[in-house]
Amino acid sequence: MDIQQVFGYFGALFIGVVLGLIGGGGSILTVPILVYLLFINPVTATAYSLFVVGVSALVGAIRNIQKGLVDFKTAIVFAIPAFIAVYSTRKYIVPAIPEKLFNLGDFLVTKNIAIMLFFALVMLVASIFMIRNTTNNSNAESEVKYNYPLIIIEGIVVGVLTGIVGAGGGFLIIPALVLLAKLPMKKAVATSLLIIAIKSLIGFIGDVENLEIDWLFLSSFTAISVLGIFLGIYLSNFIEGKKLKKGFGWFVLIMGVYIVIKELTNTVM
Repeated sequence: MDIQQVFGYFGALFIGVVLGLIGGGGSILTVPILVYLLFINPVTATAYSLFVVGVSALVGAIRNIQKGLVDFKTAIVFAIPAFIAVYSTRKYIVPAIPEKLFNLGDFLVTKNIAIMLFFALVMLVASIFMIRNTTNNSNAESEVKYNYPLIIIEGIVVGVLTGIVGAGGGFLIIPALVLLAKLPMKKAVATSLLIIAIKSLIGFIGDVENLEIDWLFLSSFTAISVLGIFLGIYLSNFIEGKKLKKGFGWFVLIMGVYIVIKELTNTVM
C-alpha cells in the first residue's frame, strides 16, 4: 500500500468524523478522495460514493429513529420521487452520456471531466450554504404541512443531482424539509439522513448491473467511514459542530476551486 492509498483511507475516516461532528457535509469529499487519492474512475467513484453515503446515512438514521426524531411520512413523500430519479439517473442517464462531449478550442471535454466539473459546482454551492448557515434553526414543534408539488419537484432535482455526483444532497434536502414541510430543524436533519440513505442505496443498485464493483475495497472503505462517524459522535461531546461547520465550508470551497483548476488544466497529480 503506497502513501496515497494510506491518505485515501485516512480520508475515509475523515469523511465519517465530519458526518459525526456536524451531521452532514463529509460525504461531499468522498468522490474527490476516491478520484484523486485512490485513482478511481469518476463514474465508478460516484457509484462507490452512493454506497458509502447510503450506509453512513443509514447508521445516523437508525440512531435518530431510536431517539424518535424521524418524521416517516415526510421521508416517504420526499424519498419516493428522489429514489426514482436517482435510480433512473444511475441506470440510464449516466451510462448514456458519451465519453467525448465537445471541444473548447483545443480542450476536449470528456464525460469524466464534465462529471468532476459538475461535482465541483455542487461543492461550491454546498460550501456557500455551510459558510452562510442561513437555514432557520428553530426547534419549535409546529404542525407539519406539505407543499406536495414543490416537495416532488425538489425530490426529483435532488435525486438527479445525487445520481450524477454521488453526494447526499443534505444541503438541499434540509432547507426543503424546513421550508416546504415546516419541520423543526432537529427533525429535518434526522429525516434527511433517512432520505439520503434510501435514495443513495437504491441509486447504487442502478450501478450494480452497469459497473464491476470491487466489493472488498468498497466494504473496507465504508467500514472505515462508519468508524469515523462513531469517532465524530464521540468528539462532538467536546467540540461544538456548529462552530466547525463554517470552517469546513471554507475547506469545501477551496476543494471545489481546486477541482475546477485541476480538471481545466488537465494536470496529473
